[in-house]
Amino acid sequence: MQQPAMLYGTAWKGARTTALVVQAVLAGFRGIDTACQPKHYRQELVGQAIEQLKTRHGINRDQLWIQTKFTSLDGQDLSQPLPYDKGAPLAQQVRQSFETSLKQLGTDYVDSLIMHAPMRTREETRSVWTEFESLVKSGKVREIGISNIYDVDLFDWCFGTFEIKPSSIQNRFVEEHLNFCTPILERLTQRVKEAQSPSSIWPEIHFKSDPSPPPPILDPQILRQLSLPQALTFSESRTRLRTAAQILYYLLMTTRRWPKGMIIPLTGTTSEQHVQDDIEVMRAVEESSVGDGWKGEKREMEDARKLVEKYIWSDYFTAAV
Repeated sequence: MQQPAMLYGTAWKGARTTALVVQAVLAGFRGIDTACQPKHYRQELVGQAIEQLKTRHGINRDQLWIQTKFTSLDGQDLSQPLPYDKGAPLAQQVRQSFETSLKQLGTDYVDSLIMHAPMRTREETRSVWTEFESLVKSGKVREIGISNIYDVDLFDWCFGTFEIKPSSIQNRFVEEHLNFCTPILERLTQRVKEAQSPSSIWPEIHFKSDPSPPPPILDPQILRQLSLPQALTFSESRTRLRTAAQILYYLLMTTRRWPKGMIIPLTGTTSEQHVQDDIEVMRAVEESSVGDGWKGEKREMEDARKLVEKYIWSDYFTAAV
């Protein structure tokens, strides 16, 4: 299954994880992001959601795209039970964490396995990645990637060193990291062009979920400055994007600055209305792939697109951070 246009994130959902995942999938989401990190995720409850979707709603495992992560000891709460033996060699920790993920998710494979963050040293990073590569070769993992990588030199080293290149880069899209977005995205664009296939790299832009402060670019005052259209209506299915956040998602997913399909939002909303809003965005993006179907002033839309891109990718954030 190809990675969906948007992923549903399960961090910080606690006891509500199962219900919220089921809600998101029934609404239309097919991509689910989790992690083997009890500190922030209830991966076993994601597994319960997958089981409920199959038994109660007829949505089978092969209709879902599941992504989990290996989290090093630096990202774990050592006061809680760990998903692996902290005294084991690093390679064994990766294996134990992955087996825990399979057991909790109730599956015999995952679509994507992510290194939650680069390790403290390049030697350790390579050791973890070698185990990831072995899991791909075993058929238990379809794709592998890295999260929270903002060092361009480290990015170049990873792509130059690893036998199996990362299929995804999952970075946060918040003010503290925005000055690092452009260099990484430029590198990814170069990789896509070299491979002559956008499917070789699917970097994800990670939008924080509801319990955390919203990204600064979603601040109402900033959105007013961007003069976004009041609404966009798409002709074929009458899809209508009504909120500034929807329009911003749409612009990011369809921007011409980066190869098509390169930016994939990961959203963790707990609001049923926001889930529906996200589905509308995905429908609008799908319609835009078969033609310019929205109704309205093209110039207004292009002006809004340019403003968003200028605001997000300009040196403004480099100076502000």
